[in-house]
Amino acid sequence: MMGKKKIAIITDSNSGITQKEAQQLGITVLAMPFYIDEQLFLEDITLTQEEFYKRLAEDANISTSQPSPADVMETWETLLEEYDELVHIPMSSGLSNSCQTAMVLAKEFHDRVQVVDNQRISVTQRQSVLDAMELARAGKDAAEIKEILEKEAGESSIYITLETLKYLKKGGRITPAAAALGTVLNLKPVLQIQGDKLDAFSKARGKKQAKRTMLQAMKADLEGRFKEYADRDLICLQAAYAGNEEEAMEWKKELEGQFPGMPVYMAPLSLSVACHIGQGALAVAASKKVEVE
Repeated sequence: MMGKKKIAIITDSNSGITQKEAQQLGITVLAMPFYIDEQLFLEDITLTQEEFYKRLAEDANISTSQPSPADVMETWETLLEEYDELVHIPMSSGLSNSCQTAMVLAKEFHDRVQVVDNQRISVTQRQSVLDAMELARAGKDAAEIKEILEKEAGESSIYITLETLKYLKKGGRITPAAAALGTVLNLKPVLQIQGDKLDAFSKARGKKQAKRTMLQAMKADLEGRFKEYADRDLICLQAAYAGNEEEAMEWKKELEGQFPGMPVYMAPLSLSVACHIGQGALAVAASKKVEVE
């Protein structure tokens, strides 16, 4: 009988997993590259959260890229010297090309590298990484882990409210006129990420109302589409923020009050999301965790 395969798990920094946390978990995190005024930075390696928000506030020209194919392949090759197979979990394919790129590169590695099209980002992507670790411990091979994670990729939900409309305007997601009106009326859009799309969910007057909208939306998810999982304790509740830690602590307390008995995991939003929505965002998310027989 063959022994259990040694499986390495890789993700990118969109998962919010820091380099330090990756070491503790025993996984690999590829840093997302950022160009700030044409200079290259790597998330959490040469670019801290503080520095990023400082540059964002100064109106620096910030663009995100994807890990270079050479870096990805080099990382895989190094890991394959020690591991039998790899499970690679990039950010949602609808929000970046890095998933498609990785899938093309994986063909060179003849099934030893399985790229998961995971439809998740930030705290929900992190949950998939924890799920993959759990499945690997339970003796699943890379192909089985990919299959399970992809089957359950859509079982997650994120709602985000913004502090400012500036970055939606900058990214061409709303018109300058709508942004100007929204600012006058103190409108706070609530956006949602379901699977691979970032969409408008509703508009609220002020952040307090926006938070109420997000709480109601999450309640509806837990009592509706996720009810069966919630009843079986398979739903993880999460919170995220963008450079506004103090406000986020309050938000986490509020969530714990609204959803008693459900622990809330909170982390900063990944910078790839933050550069499209700006500082001061708050999010609530939920994702189903895998069941391991």
